[in-house]
Amino acid sequence: MIAENVIAPATTPQQILAEAAERFGTPAYVYFLDDIRERAAQINRVFGNRFGISYAVKANPNRALLRGIDSSIAGLDVSSGGELLRGLECGYAPERLSFSGPGKSIEELAVAVDKRCGEVIVESVQEMIDLDLLASKQHVKMNVVIRVCPQSVPKGFGVSMGRRPSQFGIDEEVLDEALARLPEFKHLIFHGFHIYAGAQCLDVNAIVENFENYIRIFTEFGERHKLAPHKLIFGGGIGIPYHTGEKPVDLDALAERVNPKLDALKAKPLFSQAQLRLEIGRLLVGEAGYFMTSVRRLKKSRGKEIAICDGGLNNHLAACGHFGSVIHRNYIIEKVTSSEASDALTAYDIFGPLCTTIDQLARDMKFAPLNPGDVLAVSKSGAYGYSASPMQFISHPPAVEVIAVTTNGKMELSNVSEKYEVRAYE
Repeated sequence: MIAENVIAPATTPQQILAEAAERFGTPAYVYFLDDIRERAAQINRVFGNRFGISYAVKANPNRALLRGIDSSIAGLDVSSGGELLRGLECGYAPERLSFSGPGKSIEELAVAVDKRCGEVIVESVQEMIDLDLLASKQHVKMNVVIRVCPQSVPKGFGVSMGRRPSQFGIDEEVLDEALARLPEFKHLIFHGFHIYAGAQCLDVNAIVENFENYIRIFTEFGERHKLAPHKLIFGGGIGIPYHTGEKPVDLDALAERVNPKLDALKAKPLFSQAQLRLEIGRLLVGEAGYFMTSVRRLKKSRGKEIAICDGGLNNHLAACGHFGSVIHRNYIIEKVTSSEASDALTAYDIFGPLCTTIDQLARDMKFAPLNPGDVLAVSKSGAYGYSASPMQFISHPPAVEVIAVTTNGKMELSNVSEKYEVRAYE
């Protein structure tokens, strides 16, 4: 992390972004930590603290961000040995880490055993066999949460992880066979169930139906096998409005319908002691982040106005339409720098600097006339941004990462840029 702190007198998001661009340059990400903490508080409030938040590190693994949300969440969902070690480096106790992911290597599982990770979310019987052997060698017992791949997922989820052949979890229709084998594993302790069936859903009805399905699966299999879970992890899948015309999920309305179902679940003797976790990523951090890129060149091509910027696909794959999107739709992009007042808007195609046709941030997006040096901000960029992008492609300089947080009544901007490196496991 680069230590560089600045007290910014800015009062609006646009002013804060403009100051961040002025001080740190572009391309750059800015994460508003106050907004993330407020979202966590909102989730805790509407669900009446029935859920503890399990933050999916994959959404944004920046170390300063992880440290900044520590007191707002119950723990971390990590999906690799690297994320596990990152969580520990950021001060999280091992018992606050849940290790998920369908392709954990033997080396990664060994790290989980060595560090006494709170629980390993196992996604196959073979993974349980591997983990049991590793735990036996160290004469320890490991908590396991069994991920279930449901037979049905409601319509309305942008990405579905159930219903079809999947790398995720143990298929619901063969779960009985897997649970019957639990006594074989002398160094594994059944800790609970986990389901994450779909992502990026904005339909309250679909989310409620999905949670009802989770509860049915947890209840049926727990009671059938007389398993009292210590933890039940609900993969949220609650989306955020990336595009014009989309509306955010009404969390109050969602909670009003879900809370009684959670209470009914907890009223069952077998589930009365279970901790409920809401696994979320983009819902917590997505709307609190912006990606800024500056216009380098302007040109006209066959009747189209073209703006070429200093950051694009290599910094923000999702905004270019290549992260779970079938058809490209523009993210909401605003002009940060001020310009002369103009009632006339011009439609631009916005490109990044790469030598590939897929490096396009927007099509036919209207702005007041642009000039070289103007800074554009892509909203809803706090999740699946920089670290989920091909940052090494064509070897452009890395994007800056900035945390904006209120300290003693003033906005503090800190350069928290870091290298994202894959490490070898010892």
